[in-house]
Amino acid sequence: METAQAALWVVVLLVALALAFDFMNGFHDAANSIATVVSTGVLKPTQAVVFAAFFNFIAIFVFHLSVAATVGKGIVQPGVVDTHVVFGALIGAVTWNLITWYYGIPSSSSHALIGGIVGAVMAKSGASVLIGAGIFKTVAFIFISPLLGFLFGSLMMVAVAWIFRRTRPSHVDKWFRRLQLISAGAYSLGHGGNDAQKTIGIIWMLLIATGYTAAGDTTPPIWAIVSCYVAIALGTMFGGWRIVKTMGQKITKLKPVGGFCAESGGALTLFIATALGVPVSTTHTITGAIVGVGSTQRASAVRWGVAGNIVWAWILTIPASAFVAALAYWVSLQLY
Repeated sequence: METAQAALWVVVLLVALALAFDFMNGFHDAANSIATVVSTGVLKPTQAVVFAAFFNFIAIFVFHLSVAATVGKGIVQPGVVDTHVVFGALIGAVTWNLITWYYGIPSSSSHALIGGIVGAVMAKSGASVLIGAGIFKTVAFIFISPLLGFLFGSLMMVAVAWIFRRTRPSHVDKWFRRLQLISAGAYSLGHGGNDAQKTIGIIWMLLIATGYTAAGDTTPPIWAIVSCYVAIALGTMFGGWRIVKTMGQKITKLKPVGGFCAESGGALTLFIATALGVPVSTTHTITGAIVGVGSTQRASAVRWGVAGNIVWAWILTIPASAFVAALAYWVSLQLY
């Protein structure tokens, strides 16, 4: 009986930690969905945040839980995960998120989480228990998602420039200010759909490991789903202004047309990834799209130095969070 009770408080604590991670994810990535709307002056920051949070939440009604299934069942063989592994994974992810948030580097919460899971599992059982296909898919999309964002963003920019080539710039500006609301909404929808599911996945993994949910269930409990979407929406509402500046202004100066193309390109990429069940980074996706839009004007419009720093943060994310997670795993073994 004691084990079940001990497990219960541990599980409650870990679910709370997972929701805190989810909240931080919204907090950290809020910037991506609204940076362009704010930097083009379409919405005031406060309006933009509430707007993004709303779309984050309604993603619950739009997307299947394919990403949650990848995180919960597709990265590590069942039976390996225990409370220590989940603790390590979350601490690894949260620590890396706090570091990058503090320095204003847009890194990826999702890859921090994947890195955390990998690090904690390897500390426990080595690399043999990882599921190659799931890891490969996720790592491949570290490169594919910004490239898709870049491709869609630049193609849309070229198409729009061609379609409106005879229209007065001031008119184009006015139309795209309104259209940006649609693109920003779509992007926030994609953000909620992909990112909340990563946390649902880790809570699901935990519930299966502790026997609160059967491994054969096709969906996690409804409370897990709803609480994750609420957490990410709240995180977005309290979202991070520090990162908004980097995304919207430092990488390349955006006009409403550019903002629309970047968000639409980013949203399209997120929808594709979520449909395929791949946990991707909303940060990578929108950065790729912003760079794509900037590069159609001229290569010098993109501040490659800032883009370079961001790329470094990406490459480091998985190893860094895996390292912290492995340490946290050892610590948790001493704790309980």
